[in-house]
Amino acid sequence: MNLIEEISAQSADARAWRRDIHAHPELCFQEQRTSDLVAGLLAAWGITVHRGLAGTGVVGVLHGRDGGACGRAVGLRADMDALPLQERNTFAHASRNAGKMHACGHDGHTAMLLAAARHLAAHRDFDGTVVLIFQPAEEDGGGAGVMVRESLFERFPVEAVFGVHNWPGAPVGRFAVSSGPVMASSNDFRIRIQGRGSHAALPHNGIDPVPVACQLVAGFQTIVSRNVKPIDAGVISVTMIHAGEATNVVPDACELQGTVRTFTLEVLDLIERRMRELSEHTCAAYGATCEFEFRRKYPPTINAPAEAAFARKVMAGIVGEGNVVEQEPTMGAEDFAFMLQARPGAYAFISNGDGSHRELGHGGGPCALHNPSYDFNDELLPLGATFWVELARQWLGEPARETESPA
Repeated sequence: MNLIEEISAQSADARAWRRDIHAHPELCFQEQRTSDLVAGLLAAWGITVHRGLAGTGVVGVLHGRDGGACGRAVGLRADMDALPLQERNTFAHASRNAGKMHACGHDGHTAMLLAAARHLAAHRDFDGTVVLIFQPAEEDGGGAGVMVRESLFERFPVEAVFGVHNWPGAPVGRFAVSSGPVMASSNDFRIRIQGRGSHAALPHNGIDPVPVACQLVAGFQTIVSRNVKPIDAGVISVTMIHAGEATNVVPDACELQGTVRTFTLEVLDLIERRMRELSEHTCAAYGATCEFEFRRKYPPTINAPAEAAFARKVMAGIVGEGNVVEQEPTMGAEDFAFMLQARPGAYAFISNGDGSHRELGHGGGPCALHNPSYDFNDELLPLGATFWVELARQWLGEPARETESPA
């Protein structure tokens, strides 16, 4: 691997930042300590710091040797928040905040970008500006969307924006990136079926919402199998059913909740419309009424072809062509999608290994994302920081691209 030697030599610092953040996890929009740490380090390195976007967000503006006079800029983003999860690891840097854990590697994402920021600030061997975006509330808070709505890119105009996420299971030293959809939209639904309660031995005196709910659960699966094109992807998962309090009582109501995932807004529109129609008409057919709520949370994460190809070229220069693979789209969701709706860019993946890096005292579960036994692999820190540095340098070193902002 062609790592930047200075970054590798300073990797102990990045490891210390990462483990400190891991030991003090903070949930979405509560990342005050993490925000203070990031802002303090950036300021110490002479980077102009802006705070307050999305509450706890931090934006560092780093001008190159021309003082940013050329007007060009590129954005690099890391997320900072943790999950509401009780950590099972007991090693020294395990979470000290009960019920909170960095189980998705945002501690590592933040440390990688900090290491890159220090190197870029020390050398400034580029023309233009690097905008360092430390984002809060990726985990179900939509912090990226909040930052965009609060004029992130109007205040800090960039030609393109890039993000990276660790990916457990594949060997360290491998990257993955592809153009087009790489992560799905994330959407929730809640359906309340209002019937009429009765004695369970006298069901004819009421309107039982439970068989209506059963019809809906089965019917929703026909939307994907019979309404969505076979070449398009969609997932409808009913994950909660709540009804009843006694075995001899037909309940008044039954509530269904779940999630919908798609790679395109067109498929999402179709699924939402058909779910609403099935819910309302099925309830009516049984004499019940329906409350239908559908909440669109994160749009699909769609990489721009030119920016994905650029990221691939930078990765190949560091780890070799054979270690840069196509990222298979996943039905997981990522709020970086909001930034990609506002600016062209790419969201890429860096392999986190098989879990053997975890120190004595790790939990018995797998080193998988959102697992209480997870831990970020510190071996990635110099690799990820090198990627950020090379991406910024090379982007600003090439002629400006003719790109259009996404609609």
